Amino acid sequence: MATIGFIGLGNMGGPMAINLVKAGHNVKAFDLSQAAMDTVVAEGGNAAASAADAVTGADFVVSMLPAGKHVQGLFQTGDAPLFDLISKDALIIDSSTIDAATAQSVSAAAAERGLSFIDAPVSGGVGGAVAGTLAFMVGATDEQFAKAKPILDVMGKNIFHAGQSGAGQIAKACNNMLLSILMTGTCEALNMGMKNGLDPAVLSEIMKQSSGGNWALNVYNPVPGVMEGVPSSNDYQGGFQVDLMYKDLGLAMDLSQQSASSVPMGSAARSLFSLHKAKGNGGLDFSSVIKLYQDQ
Repeated sequence: MATIGFIGLGNMGGPMAINLVKAGHNVKAFDLSQAAMDTVVAEGGNAAASAADAVTGADFVVSMLPAGKHVQGLFQTGDAPLFDLISKDALIIDSSTIDAATAQSVSAAAAERGLSFIDAPVSGGVGGAVAGTLAFMVGATDEQFAKAKPILDVMGKNIFHAGQSGAGQIAKACNNMLLSILMTGTCEALNMGMKNGLDPAVLSEIMKQSSGGNWALNVYNPVPGVMEGVPSSNDYQGGFQVDLMYKDLGLAMDLSQQSASSVPMGSAARSLFSLHKAKGNGGLDFSSVIKLYQDQ
């Protein structure tokens, strides 16, 4: 079993760290929130006094942070960069969702120091993090990917080697842009059906079994009461927040500009989530965007 330093124990990181503990790994966990650390410790993890303490002596370092500036500051450019403390034999797995350019830059800086840093953002939401069924999109060399896979297998079900450094972040941006399009389109269709007298549960089942079927309908219905165990049936609490979807769509838009990629539907989805966020719904699950159609 490995010693794993885990930094960032939020809605996603906490359950991921707990799954590593349950698999028998020695997890040294750190977060700025004491409550988040206490949750992992209650499951058998070890509380680290600091991020520096978490990575000292670790075979693997897993990070789950809010944005690229946090990743770069923590590992490379801060007052006490963790690159100065991490063992040359360790593998750094960054599962934060950040821009590909920063992932590539931090990876290159790590390589200059003889360290290994890979990007491995996830998809699957809090439910997937708890169940250990996340999808990982990994940007790494073949050797790095092979070393990371046994650790990722504990936290996820589908582990994809997307390509070299930064490829994981590019794949994540593409995936979440499509997810936003599918969710807004699903909300649009369901809202139209309801406004014309259809039962949303019946309409959902019709579309699930027809050519309009998609992930949002199958496992994440946005209409309250249609599906159990999803945020829409819990006042849109938990899940994947509007604020995070808006952030990820910003990354996708930046990527589209850098590559001169046409993304009219992605742009439209981002505008809808921007408007929904501006109405004070940033903390709700992203499926709550159906409220935007209902309000209108």
